[in-house]
Amino acid sequence: MSNRAFVLHEVFRVLLISAAFIIGFGLEGHAQTVNPPAGQLTSTDGMMKFPFLFGSKVGDTCNPYVDYNCVASEATIKAAKDKAAKSGNCDPYLDYKCLDTYLGDDFFTRFFRYYQLEWGNAGPPSDPNAPPSARDAAAWPKSPVGTPPMPYIDFPYGGTPNIGTTRPNSVDSPFMAAIANTSIGKWLQDAHVQIYGWVNGGGNLSTNQNQPGGNSPIGYAYTPNTIQLDQAVIYVERLPDTVQKDHVDWGFRLSALYGENYRYTNSYGLLSNQFNGANQINGFDFPMVYGDVYVPQIAEGLDIRFGRYISVPDIEAQLAPNNFTYTHSLTYTLDNYTNTGILFSLAATKNVLVQVGITDGTETPLWNNGVTIHNPAPNPLYPGNTMLKDPGNQPSLTFCLRFTSDSGNDSFYPCIDGINNGAWGYNNIQWHGFTYYHKFNEYWHLAFEAYWISENGIPNLRNPNAQAIVAAGGTPFSPQYVTFNPPNQAYCASATALSCTGNAYGVTAYLNYSPDKLNNFSFRPEIYDDPNGWRTGVGVPVRYYDVTLGWQHFYSPQFEVRPEISYWHSEGGAGFTGGFNGGTKADTFMLAADAIIHF
Repeated sequence: MSNRAFVLHEVFRVLLISAAFIIGFGLEGHAQTVNPPAGQLTSTDGMMKFPFLFGSKVGDTCNPYVDYNCVASEATIKAAKDKAAKSGNCDPYLDYKCLDTYLGDDFFTRFFRYYQLEWGNAGPPSDPNAPPSARDAAAWPKSPVGTPPMPYIDFPYGGTPNIGTTRPNSVDSPFMAAIANTSIGKWLQDAHVQIYGWVNGGGNLSTNQNQPGGNSPIGYAYTPNTIQLDQAVIYVERLPDTVQKDHVDWGFRLSALYGENYRYTNSYGLLSNQFNGANQINGFDFPMVYGDVYVPQIAEGLDIRFGRYISVPDIEAQLAPNNFTYTHSLTYTLDNYTNTGILFSLAATKNVLVQVGITDGTETPLWNNGVTIHNPAPNPLYPGNTMLKDPGNQPSLTFCLRFTSDSGNDSFYPCIDGINNGAWGYNNIQWHGFTYYHKFNEYWHLAFEAYWISENGIPNLRNPNAQAIVAAGGTPFSPQYVTFNPPNQAYCASATALSCTGNAYGVTAYLNYSPDKLNNFSFRPEIYDDPNGWRTGVGVPVRYYDVTLGWQHFYSPQFEVRPEISYWHSEGGAGFTGGFNGGTKADTFMLAADAIIHF
């Protein structure tokens, strides 16, 4: 079977696995009531019948801050307000005007009371005077889901704020609430600048033992049987107003990250000695440093982003709150992460988004362009006395086309990213693929991704002459230049070739079931084919199969935990012994969990 035929075969296979998961558990359907009783659940259409979780029924008393399809009762609201007034207590969910009274005056009191305020709820109190958070639903697709429990409200697309649904000062932040009554807080509010972030830590129990790296290529938990600081992140951000259509607006994001996860955002030439020179467990990075200019007068809106930003495709992202599960699929772990350049995102119509961008490749800063280093051993692969420090740093194309249905329930997003001559570079991945999202109902939605990635001129692991060239320092990524974590080499089809093209194919999906606004269960099947052992670093042809079942539980919008269980299997040829535990094991079972605290 050809590799392209394999991809199509596995696309259908993953979809069938996802469908079987739904059918296997069973769905409980109820028609919505014609005249729903206020204060009661109006529909459980699509609710899963777990053996251990039956959920609410139509007509049950419900909580509009937690339950889907819950209509708040005017009588219930009035009774709660009367009770609060008699007790002398203030509830900002019932009367937003008393928010400052509830929080108090000093910073620390306000900071901790904001956590207390939101505990047990799926969102902050609603300001009745706030402008609409989205364009009119009659003229713009409705946001299909909510956060929490989902990591987004619109099905994601990269490189731009969500056009039509982004407002300034819209991030729910305890820190911003704590300083809102200060002069600096008021200045930031007026300037539409927010400062916020999170701390994310987790751990895993695995059948692998090698430390560090025994779980590799599993991402974001690559060391088995450990507890780690995954990421501590801070943003300084201004969001442009993309709901309005009467004036040009602008925005920016400055981000800083520290923790184990810097390994997955490393840009060769930007603080990269931490990773490529010392292989530190924890490190710093600045994964996003960009500006936005939003021009609403062109079609339905044009955003121009320039700087370093997260690469446009993918279901998943490096930043912890933007994911369903703690660990990542191999499809994402072995993908490109960040681009530096300029990206134009045009909402041609309410349904069609067109993106065109020019970058300098993948995971490489602009100042690496054209930089040369000494070549101590000229050779057929790099014949000159000098060679480019990073041959992958060159003008590269991004092109994406996104279609969203009128309902907002479907999104199809094909992309190519980092497209250039494909020369062997630090992470010069030629990305071709798509994501697809579908919302079945309030409780269920599906996220699906498939891609083919490639790179050219990769030194051949089977050829002793190629290996001698690498060892002598005759390539930009020889150990003389990159001590740790260099770009992988390839198992080529012919042992006589000095180099070849590497290809890899990833297919994954997330089937999400959310019984209420504080919980989401994700089932992630995946198949990853690495016929040249190039992306996974195994050095021989290998194919991976894995399944993960994860649970996102939110105690509030500011605090979530994500336990999960997963099974991973690798199979290959040419002397293959295993894809895990340093190449000694073909199978891995893992229990993992993390927690995210926002501020």
